[in-house]
Amino acid sequence: MPPTPVALLCLGLHLSLRTSIQSEGLPRPVIQARPSFMVPKGQSVTLWCWGTREAEEYRLHFEGGVAALKRPRPPGLVDKVKFFIPTMASSTAGQYHCFYRRGELWSEPSSSLDLVVTGMYDTPTLSVHPGPEVALGDSVTFFCHLATATSTFFLLKEGRSSSTQRSLGSTQAEFPVGPVTVAHQGTYRCFGSYNNHAWSFPSNPVMLLVTGGAGNSSLAPTDPADSPDSCDPYLVTTESGSQKDPTRWDHTAQNLLRMGLAFLVLVALAWLLAEDWLGRRRAAAGKAGGRERRAPGRGAEGHCPRWH
Repeated sequence: MPPTPVALLCLGLHLSLRTSIQSEGLPRPVIQARPSFMVPKGQSVTLWCWGTREAEEYRLHFEGGVAALKRPRPPGLVDKVKFFIPTMASSTAGQYHCFYRRGELWSEPSSSLDLVVTGMYDTPTLSVHPGPEVALGDSVTFFCHLATATSTFFLLKEGRSSSTQRSLGSTQAEFPVGPVTVAHQGTYRCFGSYNNHAWSFPSNPVMLLVTGGAGNSSLAPTDPADSPDSCDPYLVTTESGSQKDPTRWDHTAQNLLRMGLAFLVLVALAWLLAEDWLGRRRAAAGKAGGRERRAPGRGAEGHCPRWH
C-alpha cells in the first residue's frame, strides 16, 4: 500500500477519534453571577466561570455570540475567571454561557445563566390570601398587581431557587401555593416584566408564616441578611407547557453527529484507497498487455533471413 493513502487513513482515524471524545474529555464548566442573577439598573455584577486548573482560555457567550475572552492568571493555578459588567442595563441583560479551552479542545457550554436587570418599570403590589399565616398543609394564593399593563409576572422567595414558569398577563397574576410545608415559609416578592430579562422594581415584601405541627418553634424565616436581589425564582403563574432553551446542547445528538462524521471520513478514505488500488491494478494490467503484444515482433526479428 503506498505511503500517501496510509497517511490519510491514519490521519482520518486520528481526527475521528478526537472528534468523538472531545466533549467527553473535558468537564463541563459552571457559570454563576455574583452577588445575584438579578441586578438593579446601573449597578455592577460579576460573572464567574469555573473550569479546571488546566484550562488555558475562557470564553463568555452572550445571546449566542462571543462576548469576551480571558486567560486565567496565574495560569495552571486557578480554575476560574471572572467577567465584570460595570453597569447593568437592558443591553447587558440576557442569556449567558461560558466555555474553556485546554490545548486545542473546547469544553461543552455551561448551563445557561439568565441575567436580569430590575428597576425598569413601575413597582407592583404583592398580597397573600387568606392571610400571611397559614397552617401546615393548607394552601394560600399570592396576588401580584401592577398598575401598568405587562405581559409576565414572577414570584420569588428569598433564598430559595426553583424552576421558573411564564404566563401572559395584564395587570394581575395569581400564584397558588399549597399544601404548604416548612419549606414555603419565608419572605416573598413579585416582579412584572415585558420580557424574560428586564423586570420591574421588586414589590413590597410579604412574609409567609407556617404554623402548627410538632417542632413549629424551629420554623424560622429566611435569613434577614438575604437582600431582595439575592432571590432566586421560586414560583410564577402557571403556564401550559414550558419554554425550552434553544441554546441548550443535546449531548446524545452531538455524539451521534460526531459518530456520523467519523463514519463519513472513514468511508471517504476507504473510497480513496480503493480508487488508488484499482488505478494501480489497471496500470499493471496495461503494462502486461503491452509486453504480450510486443513479444511476436521481437521473435520475428530474432530469426535470420533466408538467402537465395
